[in-house]
Amino acid sequence: MLGMTLARGLRAGGATVTILEGAPRTGGLAAPASFGGYTWDRFYHVILPTDSHLLALLEELSLADRVRWRAVRTGFYTDGRLISLSSTLDFIRFPALSPLDKLRLAATILRASRVRDWRPLEKILAVDWLRRWSGRRAVERIWLPLLRAKLGANAELASAAFIWATIARLYGARQTPVKRELFGYVEGGYATIVTRLEERLSAEGIRVRSGARVTEVRAQGSGAVVELEGGERQEFDAVVLTLTCGQIAALCAQLTAAERERLRRVRYQGIVCATLLLKRPLAPYYVTNITEGWVPFTGVVEMTSLVDRATFGGQSLVYLPRYVTQEDRFWEREDSSIEQEFLAALARIYPGFRGDDVATCQISRVREMLAVSTLDYSTELAPPVTTSIPNVFVVNSAQIVNGTLNVNETIGLAEATLPGLLGHIAAGTISEPTRLAAQ
Repeated sequence: MLGMTLARGLRAGGATVTILEGAPRTGGLAAPASFGGYTWDRFYHVILPTDSHLLALLEELSLADRVRWRAVRTGFYTDGRLISLSSTLDFIRFPALSPLDKLRLAATILRASRVRDWRPLEKILAVDWLRRWSGRRAVERIWLPLLRAKLGANAELASAAFIWATIARLYGARQTPVKRELFGYVEGGYATIVTRLEERLSAEGIRVRSGARVTEVRAQGSGAVVELEGGERQEFDAVVLTLTCGQIAALCAQLTAAERERLRRVRYQGIVCATLLLKRPLAPYYVTNITEGWVPFTGVVEMTSLVDRATFGGQSLVYLPRYVTQEDRFWEREDSSIEQEFLAALARIYPGFRGDDVATCQISRVREMLAVSTLDYSTELAPPVTTSIPNVFVVNSAQIVNGTLNVNETIGLAEATLPGLLGHIAAGTISEPTRLAAQ
């Protein structure tokens, strides 16, 4: 989504653009996949009412009338039982915290939702900030399990800016009079959006090459050379890299040692996600947050509490994500072993669940998904757009320093970066028409 948005902006600025996509098709983390004969998002995505960049894109693509909105419910699995936390009344009754704990927790969320300058939060660890405002018990019972579920061992390294961005985004979803989350999706999922974007790219004269994995990028003369897997060599006037920081460091041997060190210091969180098609629903919640340490996945996302089950032939679509650090040995597990453990855990959480309820189970993995917002991240680690290699630029999701990784933020990053990127290109010695590659 980042590369496609940038490509359109660069084309509008006068460049002749080629997208080199290493995967079999475009879309990245928003790419669709097939589950039991049905097509939907490979990983779970929702649209929030505050996703202004994404909603503007959908309007431009004539897809706004295909957005469907629904108020959804949220659950918690804590102390061995499922509990609703979908309304103010649910919050008052929530048994895991005392009345004082709840008051401090609510005050923390309200305070975070009103923060406008996030930079001071980059100097404070998330756990320390939460303990200051929510108190020890709320941190131990709620915040820390949720942080560990999302970041694993990196939870102890994340700055308060990370939890602020998460709270601010979800707080914006509570737009209904009863203060329940209002989520949306496009009919057909991201397959609809990506397909329409591909059509628009083609109409605008942007060339897309899928399955074109880049192995090296280097400066040559007044431009840049891109080497592809299999030995193919392409020359461009400029190259924009949208890959992860570690991949960029590996591809660009001409970077300085300091640049490569900075790129490699960015800590990435990965995801291993089981996608299930079930014959019947598990619970009435869109997301069930897990605070029990024994559960092998970090949440239950029942997409068909939002999307009509008729989309999947009356079946329920469920995602079971596990967020994994780079060092975790979970990466070595076989898909069959993960499936067996995940299904056994579901049977413990949901007494009515049976193994024969599973029509399809598919495991997806992305090793470098999310750049963790550590202390002083924006000034110390976030990669600059320009590099020491002439006409080679970086625009990637690690530059999202005041938000969380989602499609709306990705599109916003592309739009915010584009004017400066065009300025850097125009200030160089590139002749018209400019030829660029976005990888």
